[in-house]
Amino acid sequence: MRTCIISTIILATSSVVAAQSAKTPSEEDYYKLVRYELPPGAVMECGGLDFLPGGRLAVGTRRGEIWIVDNALAADPKQAKFSRFAHGLHEVLGVAYHKDGWLYVTQRGELTRLKDTDGDGKADLFETVSDGWEINGDYHEYALGSRFDKDGNIWITLCLTGSFTSNSKFRGWGGKVTPEGKWVPTTSGVRSPGGVGFNADGDVFYTDNQGPWNGTCGLKHLVNGGFVGHPDSFKWYAEANKLNPTLGPAPAKPMSNSRMMIEAKRIPQLVPTAVMFPYGKMGQSAAGIDCDLSGGRFGPFAKQLFVGDQTHSTIMRVFLEKVHGRYQGACFPFRQGFSCGIVPVCFAPDGSLFAGGTNRGWGSRGTKPYSLERLVWTGKVPFEVHEMRAKHDGFEVTFTRELDLATAADPKSYKLQTYTYIYRADYGSPEVDATTPTIAGVEVGADRKSVRLRIQRVQEGHIHELHLPGVRSVDGQGLLHKEAYYTMNYVPAP
Repeated sequence: MRTCIISTIILATSSVVAAQSAKTPSEEDYYKLVRYELPPGAVMECGGLDFLPGGRLAVGTRRGEIWIVDNALAADPKQAKFSRFAHGLHEVLGVAYHKDGWLYVTQRGELTRLKDTDGDGKADLFETVSDGWEINGDYHEYALGSRFDKDGNIWITLCLTGSFTSNSKFRGWGGKVTPEGKWVPTTSGVRSPGGVGFNADGDVFYTDNQGPWNGTCGLKHLVNGGFVGHPDSFKWYAEANKLNPTLGPAPAKPMSNSRMMIEAKRIPQLVPTAVMFPYGKMGQSAAGIDCDLSGGRFGPFAKQLFVGDQTHSTIMRVFLEKVHGRYQGACFPFRQGFSCGIVPVCFAPDGSLFAGGTNRGWGSRGTKPYSLERLVWTGKVPFEVHEMRAKHDGFEVTFTRELDLATAADPKSYKLQTYTYIYRADYGSPEVDATTPTIAGVEVGADRKSVRLRIQRVQEGHIHELHLPGVRSVDGQGLLHKEAYYTMNYVPAP
């Protein structure tokens, strides 16, 4: 009899666990990953994406080709048709369609525009728009280009020579090419960019990667006259001022083995990294950027940024706010499982998100050498942290769905730690200066979709790594992603 009772309890418990496990949602439940079959023999190492009229997609590759994808937005990816539009270019890492019919492509040595003048589906007119920077054959002198900003400019970020030094003119700079084709260097200190894009207000950002003067990867704001971290680019200030007289003199050189916010107080031109991506936790090679301007067709994250990571083959989500006139904010895991390392990302006219992959020379968790994939929202709202806003004594955290009051109000549902990185000439940095602030209080908002976390001490210049393992939605579901990472460069006033 005792054996039967124990067996019944075990079976009942197993059934409950199995039922709970069956209900545990996955990223695929909310954002379906659609994979495209690439043309046989094509080496489509994606470097740039943009959409043409009629829902056609232009794909630029590291092999110097441009492909056009017809029926790219069809429900069945097998209906997509690929045709090669151009070849013979030099490592395309930026594609931008202009309404006058030109396709602008950022090559390693110049910005070029292409057009098909005879209607045969292939580019037959190639024109140099700007070649205001230099290259010397070094393998690492990448040039990454944006799509058009609201004023018709294309923004370019120029990787350092070998990712360490600036041996070619304007290497280590970011700037813009105007509609008239003028190259205007605006920002020094770039190291090894992975993508360039805009937020909902049209401000321009780029991703930079771990290395000298970069303790970890990060999202940085390109500001005219700004300096974003790596001082080897200072040697081109005299040349840059001839093209952009508003720059002024080179900044003071940062002190190695310091901290970025300490140096920012000493060097007015230093623009702190808006969002640091904790190394290994949120990826290892930050790449392409695009902003969700779909008006809700991609889910509940309107006007937030989506950032690819090449090594981890993932896409991250970023919330930005301004504190004391500078951008800072939080990053969150979003979607993993891509076939290859993500470089460009691009929102489509229907609100889906395209991602192009390549792993040549870099390696990635995704096992394919190249890929073209698409994320489509299923219409279901995931239970996620929506925004994380800084307060003078903690944070306001909002959620995508209504909260269970008991778990949301319990300080034990949250865990918080802080740390930063050494700002130094050496390659990268470990996490340093760790603290474990006490969560002094939690207040659930009247909307039941937000909490106010009051913590013992906010740490200026630190990443605040927040875990929310105990928080549940009103229907008992845990968060799809239980981590958030806020870069607290500046503490807001009370």
